[in-house]
Amino acid sequence: MRLPRRRRLFAAGLLAAALTACTTQTPAPPSSPSPVAADVHALDRFYDQQLAWGDCAAYATGQQSADAFRTPGVECARLTVPLDYANPRGETITVGVLRHRALDPAHRIGSLVMNPGGPGGSGMEAAARLVPTVSNNAIGLRFDFVGFDPRGVGASMPRVRCLTDAERDAERASNPGASDAAWTGQATDFAAKCAQRTEHGEAMLANVGTRDVVKDLDVLRSALGEEKLSYLGYSYGTQIGYSYAEAFPQRVRALLLDGAIDPAANDPDSLVAQGAGFSRAFGEFAAECARHDGCALGRDPAKAAAEFQNLVQPLVGAPAKTGDGRHLSYRDAITGVVEAMYSSQSWPFLNTGLGLLRGGDGSVLLRLADGYYERDADGRYSSLQDAYYAVRCVDNPRAVDPAVSRQRMADAAPFLGLGRPDQGELDVCASWPVPSTSQPHRPTVTSAAPPLVISTTGDPVTPYQAGVNLANLFRGGLLTVDGTQHTAFLHGNMCVDVAGLDYLVDGSQPPPGTRCQA
Repeated sequence: MRLPRRRRLFAAGLLAAALTACTTQTPAPPSSPSPVAADVHALDRFYDQQLAWGDCAAYATGQQSADAFRTPGVECARLTVPLDYANPRGETITVGVLRHRALDPAHRIGSLVMNPGGPGGSGMEAAARLVPTVSNNAIGLRFDFVGFDPRGVGASMPRVRCLTDAERDAERASNPGASDAAWTGQATDFAAKCAQRTEHGEAMLANVGTRDVVKDLDVLRSALGEEKLSYLGYSYGTQIGYSYAEAFPQRVRALLLDGAIDPAANDPDSLVAQGAGFSRAFGEFAAECARHDGCALGRDPAKAAAEFQNLVQPLVGAPAKTGDGRHLSYRDAITGVVEAMYSSQSWPFLNTGLGLLRGGDGSVLLRLADGYYERDADGRYSSLQDAYYAVRCVDNPRAVDPAVSRQRMADAAPFLGLGRPDQGELDVCASWPVPSTSQPHRPTVTSAAPPLVISTTGDPVTPYQAGVNLANLFRGGLLTVDGTQHTAFLHGNMCVDVAGLDYLVDGSQPPPGTRCQA
């Protein structure tokens, strides 16, 4: 069964948490009239609340977030929202929010709210890590830069909880299911644990999807004192953005959407498309690797996939040692490669890991897999994986035949074998204890400000055409990035960053046909 995908940055040879971005979601249409519920006056206390900003240390959920929240100048608060917007006078939950105030308050435009993707990625952590970057540009100068942890995620309370740290370690160490019964059994057990271990149980799981996140986002907009929303979304975060525009079209100032999810794509088709994207990226990695001495997969790109499977198949029966008492499983080796496909910047690190594995050392590939799963050095996991399934399973209708879709996914990315991290996703959702609250559709948006969509030609996670389709649907601008990576804005590309900053500051769209080289 499996999880989110996102781009990671490497610094000093170590995995560092970066822009968590992930993939293949379907949109969440509004289920009630604006603002969000029939009992409008019951929502006043949420829309009128004043956020109590303070030190962020207490919001940390692990070592990575604790490190991020020590960024100078950030402050945190909790936003109170209804558990169920259909019953706004009932139970409440909280959403964690982080802010870095505009450095040039005399020319402040407003708040820019960001989400890094997932679903399940921490917007608070991502925003904190981006502060050093945006402090040197118009975002840091003219916007309060705001990240939020969507309901059920990270510092938001309660969090979705499914597996313990020990259970997730054990699952990663196990071999992939060899039969449909094995997949179904694992999925049923996982879904049952999510309902049992999450506070408010099925009520929380039923209201954790994008449909409800966009309602929280509108409450946050009001609590920040903004008449209209300025928003930056990566990967799954694009779904939050365009779903907000559909639910609240008159409340949008600007939407910058990078690494777009296709709103009309169903879950099986989007997973298959993603598998094809990983295959293309792996082919490009193999071709680039083959140009250099020391390529762990040899000098013939056509044989790279077979060489890779020859290298990792023995792990099924004999996991590799890593030097710290842990072992690299077949499943984790595959996941480490998937993690490295998010950006070509990770390819040298991947080649090193594959080379070490030939000598029986699985440490680098395990580190890559740990980054994918957001496992701290002390063995603690973030809430990302659990929240990922919780959102995916209510954002999409259940697959009619998960086994058929699993085979299609395997056919789209044969180099991954049966180790693809999300191979059992549709089985999990088929066993989910609550019904879906959204379905794929073409959004109907009549008056929202036109978005700027950034789409990368070789994006292995969110296909380029999805961005083209989204820009056309919303009559927005399209910025094409030529390269192989997942998302591009604020990653150090001046061409991309200038276009994005111009849009966020004054709504300027790049000329039609504009392209940037990654």
